[in-house]
Formats: sequence, C-alpha cells, structure tokens
Amino acid sequence: MKLNYKTIKLLSLFLMASATLASCSDSKNSTTTAVEVVDVKVEKSIVPESNGYFNTSGQIEADQFANISTRMMGYVSKVYVKVGQNVRKGQALIDINNADMEAKKAQAQAGISQAEARFLTADKNLKRYQTLFEQKSASQKEFDDVNTQYSIAKAQLESARQVRKEVEAILSYTNIRAPFSGVITSKSVKVGDMANPGQHLLSIEAPNNFVAIAMVPEMNIPYVRQNDSVKVYVKSNEKTLYGTVSEISTSSQNSGGQYLVKIKLEIPEDVRLYSGMFISAVFPSSQNQTTQVLIPKSALIRKGDLQGIYTVSSSNTAILRWLKLGRSVGDHIEVLSGLSEGEQYIVSAESKLYNGVKLNIK
Repeated sequence: MKLNYKTIKLLSLFLMASATLASCSDSKNSTTTAVEVVDVKVEKSIVPESNGYFNTSGQIEADQFANISTRMMGYVSKVYVKVGQNVRKGQALIDINNADMEAKKAQAQAGISQAEARFLTADKNLKRYQTLFEQKSASQKEFDDVNTQYSIAKAQLESARQVRKEVEAILSYTNIRAPFSGVITSKSVKVGDMANPGQHLLSIEAPNNFVAIAMVPEMNIPYVRQNDSVKVYVKSNEKTLYGTVSEISTSSQNSGGQYLVKIKLEIPEDVRLYSGMFISAVFPSSQNQTTQVLIPKSALIRKGDLQGIYTVSSSNTAILRWLKLGRSVGDHIEVLSGLSEGEQYIVSAESKLYNGVKLNIK
C-alpha cells in the first residue's frame, strides 16, 4: 500500500510526540526514585553474651523514710510544714494540743522542788547526827532513824525526777519533730483535726537516696544472691540504671507470694527519680539460658495485634517482617522467631518506611 505525503507527515509527528512523552516519563520515574531513598540507621541482631536472666517488676523507694504518727489524742494546734518542704533533723513539724500534759509537767516540776527540799534537810540532819554519834552524843537508834529518813528523801527525789521524764516523753508525742533531715512527701492532717493514737500524720523521706524494690517470684528467688549485678529499667523516663542486690527477704507472707529484693542503685546526676516509679529489673540466672536475640522496643512496628520490624534485603531495600516476641528485658524484648542472629534491622529512619523502599544506611 502506498502512503501519500500527508499520511507520512502525520506518522512522523506521532512518533516524535511518543518519543517526547517517553522521555518525560523516564525523567519523572528517575526523579521519583531519587526522592524515595530513605536514610536509616541499622543494627545487627545478636544473642547477648550473658544470656541467663529473668525479668521482674518493682518500684523506686527512698532508702530512708518514716511515716510519722502520735501516741496521744488531741486537736492539732499547729502544722509547720507542707508537702515538698525540706526539713532538718529536730525541726518542729506538728503541735497537738497539750494543755493537760503541760499542767502535769508543772506538777511534776513542783514535786521535784519539794523532794529536793526534803532531801537537803535529810542530808543536813544525817551529817549532824553522824558527828553527834561519833562524839557519843547520839544513840545508835537516833542515827539509824535519821539515816532512814535520808534514804527515803533520796528515793522520793529520784521518783519525782522520773515522773518528770515520763511527762516529757509524752509531750514529745504532742510536739512532733523531724527524726532526720529530709523532704515531706505527704501530709494527712490540718489545724483543728483530731489526732488519734497511731494515726498517720506525715511522711518524710531522705532525698537523693533511692533504691529499687523488686518483687521476685518463688521460682526465681533461689537464684538471687547478695551483690548480684542488676539492670533496672525505669518505665516513666525510659532510663536504664545499674545496681547491686543489697537485701533479700526470706519470707513472702506479707507480700502476696513475692519476695522483696532491695537493689542499691548507681544514679547518674542527670537522672531524676521519685518514690513510686515503676521499674523492670533484670537479674542474672544460670537457670534461664536462652539463645534468642534481643531487640530494642523502640524499633518495633505495630499494626493492630501484629508486631514486627523492618529488615534490610540483599538489594538494600526495606522489608517488613512480623515477629513472635517473648518477655521484656528492660528496654529490650526477646525475639522468639522471625529474626536470626546477625541479621540487620532498622532502628530509626528519617522518613516513612514501607516495603521495597530504597535505603541509605548511615
């Protein structure tokens, strides 16, 4: 079939337009590919060298603290402190109305004054009669009677002094003072309240002296030893601290079947702790050997009930892999399946990741 000039010209224009569109398409694809390269940081999965451990929960507590109460009943007349206030040892905290005890103290002091006067008189009489007895001017009976009166006066004076000590001891429960220097952490009374014996009034803690109290199950407590090194993960601020076992309870009768273990902490200056913060403690144990790898929880990807991690393919692209996870170990978690030792996984990315995206590993 012969083509005329007009047809040939139209075909030429069509071919040129197609070539131009293809060129634009290639340019656009090239630009898109360049944009989709994601900068990432990766780590290799490893099995920890010390892989015998068990994990348990607990709380941060002050190593020195006191819940302050009174043995006296009375109205609260003064409260000198507020929550969060620093106090020094011996500083006045609370006064409870003690008018009756002040009256008894005055009576005790008056009793001492009377007893001292009788004692001084008895002492003088004893010395005088002893001289008379030595000069044969007083009989044995007279000297014995005076000596007895002296002993009675001395005993009465001591008794009066002990009464005053008793009253002062009772008064110490109405004029409550700080047992040590610290911070007031709670206050449950105000002026005008009735204070009862044994009622909680204040709590005080020594500052900057915190320990971790871990609750260890019965199956694990036999493997906890004094001075064991322990890793402590503080959940609220995501800090990892280190410490050593300082005390081990041998009874779970009052702790719900859990054994209390105190951990002395090494606290860096930039870490701020508060009593009551929840922790996760990782104890060493030769009875809990594992060959599973650990990965940081921050690297996990969550979609509904599924949890996974982005790995790096042989062609340097991202691949989302779903994992079967085990127990938590501080800020890490155990991988039961889905990731082998030595495989690379992505711990952070500068933009959104998805399957097949090109990676630039930093």
